[in-house]
Amino acid sequence: MSSIEIGLWVTAGLFLLVVLGMRVAFAAGLAGLVGLWWVFWSKKGYDPEQIGWAVTVAIKTAGQVPHGKVASQALSLIPTFILIGYLAYYAGLTKALFEAAKRWLAWVPGGLAVSTVFATAGFAAVSGASVATAAVFARIAIPEMLKIGYDKRFAAGVVAAGGTLASLIPPSAILVIYAIIVEQDVGKLLLAGFVPGVFSAVIYAMLIIGLALALPNFGPPVRGFTWRQRFASLPPALPIVAVVVIIIFFVYNPFGDAWGTPTEGGAVGAFIVFLMALLRGMRWRELKDALIETAKLAIMIFTIIWGVLIYVRFLGFADLPGAFADWITSLHYPPLMILVCILLAYAVLGMFMDAIGMLLLTLPVVYPAVMALNGGEGVSAAESAFGMSSEMCAIWFGILVVKMAEFCLITPPIGLNCFVVAGVRPELSVQDVFRGVTPFFIADAVTIALLVAFPAIVLWLPSFA
Repeated sequence: MSSIEIGLWVTAGLFLLVVLGMRVAFAAGLAGLVGLWWVFWSKKGYDPEQIGWAVTVAIKTAGQVPHGKVASQALSLIPTFILIGYLAYYAGLTKALFEAAKRWLAWVPGGLAVSTVFATAGFAAVSGASVATAAVFARIAIPEMLKIGYDKRFAAGVVAAGGTLASLIPPSAILVIYAIIVEQDVGKLLLAGFVPGVFSAVIYAMLIIGLALALPNFGPPVRGFTWRQRFASLPPALPIVAVVVIIIFFVYNPFGDAWGTPTEGGAVGAFIVFLMALLRGMRWRELKDALIETAKLAIMIFTIIWGVLIYVRFLGFADLPGAFADWITSLHYPPLMILVCILLAYAVLGMFMDAIGMLLLTLPVVYPAVMALNGGEGVSAAESAFGMSSEMCAIWFGILVVKMAEFCLITPPIGLNCFVVAGVRPELSVQDVFRGVTPFFIADAVTIALLVAFPAIVLWLPSFA
């Protein structure tokens, strides 16, 4: 049996384990370890006396992954971004942000839901974690919407869908992971996520306004705020704006050299939010809760990375990425059609896998194939199939797959944001939340179609970097 055949069998076994309910981290780690043993043993002609040798080499190879691959400066962004979000919540900055959005936007049809979307987008700019964003606004926004008569299912759907914006709007943990896997510039990818993230929020808002106009009593506007009250709501929300500006200037300074690395920007942002939290009276118990929640989420993400990278190491020995890229480029279909089919496959995978695990598992195989479709590494814009250089293609594809990962956070039966919202609000069932997010599937489909049709939406900002 060839290495490629071994790769296909092990991959099939991995997906079977995931479907049966095993966590992606453990399924990938187990599949990678078994695959490494199988490949090494096959190179010895399946000699029974070499089984022990193959096991030893496989364990040693897998054992090099956790520290060797995860101990990178870029990945240290993830816990700092998550910490910023939790500190902002415990400092009361999220309530201030929601109040400002409500006073300025709640007068439109479906205004409170629209306010929630833009408040989640603002919080996403200091959080980077979709789950944390959904959990925070499930506590803040849903009671406000229920108080004025919103359907509880739609109110929950707004929060679950709004929470996905943290996947794109920098600082985004998923974009950092993508950059590490495909070895692209983290700063440019974070910049690239800003415009599509805001664009997604606008599409969500337009959907809500359209539903409120079409359906009576769907989303009553909230009026009565004076201009004085509106302007008074801005100063408490300014710390979040300040953190966003600082992080952007650390990633990319339009007036000169960047102030530092994205990692340093995340650390400075966390320190500033920490100081704001102290000034607002945060106690030791709240700080401890923020640190514990940050540790829990960061450990979950890093565990997934460890397990999947063992599987990725096996893929390299099996040469499956190269074989898949050769097969994709041999298809007699337009490259854009193949790309759309790949994105549709992500939509299906997202029904059974969490977003981070899905990207970690698939990108080592899919990314080389997409780059081959574009014309290969180092290709110029004039020579490429998609009309962009290989670097810009990597950024464009990254935003597309991360947007698909957003989509997967609200699709049944695994949609993690929906489970988080239902867990925070005892009056809601998971089925209620899944029903509430249904209209947002249409909004996401429209957004993805526009990002595919008009790559400039993604590439405009990083083109200046």
